[in-house]
Amino acid sequence: MGKLTLTTFVTLDGVMQAPGGPDEDRSGGFEHGGWMVPFADDDFGQFITEVFGRPAAFLLGRRTYDIFAGYWPKVTDENDPVAGKLNGLPKYVVSSTLKDPRWQHTTVIDGDLVTEVTRLKERTRGGELQIHGSGRLAQSLMAHGLIDEYNLLVHPVVLGAGFRLLPEGGLPTAFELTATRTTSTGVAINTYRPTGRPDHGTFAPGE
Repeated sequence: MGKLTLTTFVTLDGVMQAPGGPDEDRSGGFEHGGWMVPFADDDFGQFITEVFGRPAAFLLGRRTYDIFAGYWPKVTDENDPVAGKLNGLPKYVVSSTLKDPRWQHTTVIDGDLVTEVTRLKERTRGGELQIHGSGRLAQSLMAHGLIDEYNLLVHPVVLGAGFRLLPEGGLPTAFELTATRTTSTGVAINTYRPTGRPDHGTFAPGE
């Protein structure tokens, strides 16, 4: 079975909405689009290149798919480490409204999410099934314990509003930190693997 990984950019207060531009996603009146751009550097680029060296296919939510489809097909350099993979590899988009995707190698998933994603993982060979962004999709998959690895790029900024990756009422989960690095602009890149339900204890003496 293939490994399902999530890579996403978050602020210190957990916001992941519209990191790449002011008009990327204004839903909910969000006014801070493009918040991650000032932190991009060579260290960030190196990590992204490494991530995009590992996929066998991509699994995307509808909003992220639309953002990607509006940009990456226009990047025709086959040596671009991101465009080459996004344009050339299979893309599965979860949507009940998308009927005629124009981006090549796109398949729409509109059935039972758990069943469909489990089948995708079983069919994925020779690389990762990668989620990028796609916050609501990620939350749904997290609720069913389907994500095998998380790459969280935590940026040193607080926004105070916006869509957050980790919602109230989420599935209690413990994680193992498997890799970490820090970019020159202070972005903490942490890779986590879920290990099951959290343990509990007490500091009270004699208990």
